[in-house]
Formats: sequence, C-alpha cells, structure tokens
Amino acid sequence: MVFRRRPPLSADAALAPGRAATAAADGDFEREALSYLDSLYGTALRLTRRPADAEDLVQETLLKAFRAAAQFERGTNLKAWLFTILHNTFRNIRRHDIRMPVDVDSETVERAVDLAAEERTPEQLLTRATLDADLQAALDGLPDAFRQAVWLRDVEEFSYAEIAGIIGVPIGTVMSRISRGRRQLYERLAGTRLAAAEKTG
Repeated sequence: MVFRRRPPLSADAALAPGRAATAAADGDFEREALSYLDSLYGTALRLTRRPADAEDLVQETLLKAFRAAAQFERGTNLKAWLFTILHNTFRNIRRHDIRMPVDVDSETVERAVDLAAEERTPEQLLTRATLDADLQAALDGLPDAFRQAVWLRDVEEFSYAEIAGIIGVPIGTVMSRISRGRRQLYERLAGTRLAAAEKTG
C-alpha cells in the first residue's frame, strides 16, 4: 500500500462548496497528523527498541489513521487518537508476532519530516536533542509497562485519563505504573551517578 497525494480538484468539484470544504478538511487532518510524526516515532522506538520496526509501526499507524480519518471527531485530541492507534497496532503485531511493512511514497515521508520540524518550537527541539544519555539509558531499562506510562506522561505530556485510553488500562493502573516507573528511574539514575562519582573520586 502506498500513500498517494490527493489529485487536484476538478472544475466541477471546485464549484461545489461542500466538496471543496471536505477536501480542505482532509488536507488539514493529514497536515496535523503528520505534525506528530516525531512524537510517534519516539514512542514507537521505545516500544519496539529497533529503528526499522519503529518506522514500520509509525507507517502502519499513519496508514490506519488516514484510512479512518472520517471516524475522527473534529475538535477532539488528535494526538491521543493517533497514539491509541499506535499502541493498538503494536499490541496486535506483538500478539500475532508478525511484521506488517508498508510502502510509503518517499515524497510524503520527506514532507512529513519537514513539517514535523516546523511544527515544533525551538524549546521542544532542544529538549529532545539534549535528553540526557543517562536518562535515556535508565528509561530504556525500565520494564515495558512502566517505560510506556512514564514516556507518555513525562515526555509526551498526556493526561492520566488520556494515557488510560491510549494503552487500554484503568486510570489507577496508569497512576501506579507512572509512580513506580519514576521511582525505578530515580533509583537507576542515582545508582549511575554514584558509580560515576566513585570512579572519578
């Protein structure tokens, strides 16, 4: 399956305001969805732990999102909706232990990368670029469930309720996983810093 750019509207369609508005809305949906590409990839990489698998997961997520665009309720949280698709897709892949690669038009991918960069503030780009290596290693060392919950809360900044919807568990479980994950993260970081201090001392 290949993502294809929509053909330009015909003269007849251009004269039909309803159809033109629908096409514009589709363009807005695709543009906004692609603006979350960086966040989706970062989360996919934390889930799969392999860049190639993360790319496949993001591509499959966007394919499903574009196919189901009509089901998205305008005015609600698109990012949370996309992350729900991503996590459900990951669970299905893992459950069936299969790969689902998707061919994507390279022009679409390049536009998406440019757009993702444009949509982020300099502060957001700097934060992602300078995420401490020790913190990344400690986060990657957490058990899957804790890593997932902490990442969605502290990096992607979803609410507890949104995370519960994304990963499909009760909100109390989300809060517990975040609390325990943060504690383990702190302990891992403290241990790393102590070891480093002992080496230099």
